[in-house]
Amino acid sequence: MESKTKNKKTREQIARMVERAFDGLTLDAAPESVTELKGGWFNAAYDVRLSDGRSVILKIAPPVGADVLTYEKNIMTTEVETMRLVAQNPAIPVPHIYSFDTARDTCDSDYFFMEKVAGDNLEHVYSALAESVRVEVDHQIGVIVRAINGFTGATFGYDGNPDLRGTTWREAFIKIVNSVLGDGQRKSADLGFPVEAIRSTVLRHAASLDEVVVPQLVHWDAWNLNLFVRDGRVTGIVDFERALWGDPLMEAQFRALAFGGMTETLKAYGKTTFTRDEDVRCHLYTLHLALVMKVECYYRNYDTDEVNTLGSQLMAPALQWLQDH
Repeated sequence: MESKTKNKKTREQIARMVERAFDGLTLDAAPESVTELKGGWFNAAYDVRLSDGRSVILKIAPPVGADVLTYEKNIMTTEVETMRLVAQNPAIPVPHIYSFDTARDTCDSDYFFMEKVAGDNLEHVYSALAESVRVEVDHQIGVIVRAINGFTGATFGYDGNPDLRGTTWREAFIKIVNSVLGDGQRKSADLGFPVEAIRSTVLRHAASLDEVVVPQLVHWDAWNLNLFVRDGRVTGIVDFERALWGDPLMEAQFRALAFGGMTETLKAYGKTTFTRDEDVRCHLYTLHLALVMKVECYYRNYDTDEVNTLGSQLMAPALQWLQDH
């Protein structure tokens, strides 16, 4: 996926970053020791082999001053801090952070090196797994996501953005939705529905948010693309950059339940039914996800319409459900 937020670097630049991060080590001399990872949509990322033979992952934030969505400000700091936090629980297979550089002298934006996860990207191999293995992997995902949600915070919203926080979840979530709508308006984004119709629908259901009284850590981006497996085990979960303190029902795993589905992941998580207010919230979060997907297309200049199409497919039924209930 190509995106204008990807701050790509040359081999020579990456070599200097390696020397800064790993005292006494250099980049391996082989030409193939730097490989760009093209699956992400926001940061530039590379598989880098060091002179001691280790392979590590380098992530580079967008250029300083890049045109990003409001909630995306400072999200690399959020990612690193969140990964270090959840590493306290050994049940969460999060990669080790080797270094995080915010000096912006060796590189013109923030970057970090992390452990390379052993295993295959789950999105790429899921359909080829035996049914029994898929069941076991899905079960493990439910356990891992629940463990992430087990961390609690002092306030709701995004750690890296004071403008998108609140003392209540209702306050924070409405700020978050309004920020995405505002980002869309600045780009004259075509959302498929009037902005005021979306905003009024969210506000009409805002009381359901008041049930959420404890800020819990939400990964928010725990799709199969951000999970790794080997020999029937989940070996890693990555991309914590969009993590926030809110309602666990924001997690990707609950989209299936919102539309009447049931998965082994939900069974393992321990959440197989919704109350009325939970059902409302889950549809609100689906609507928010759809908004983010559609609006971000106007900031990234993707080379494909895939994200916008997926956003539309989520938005229409979620908005319709909320308007009918």
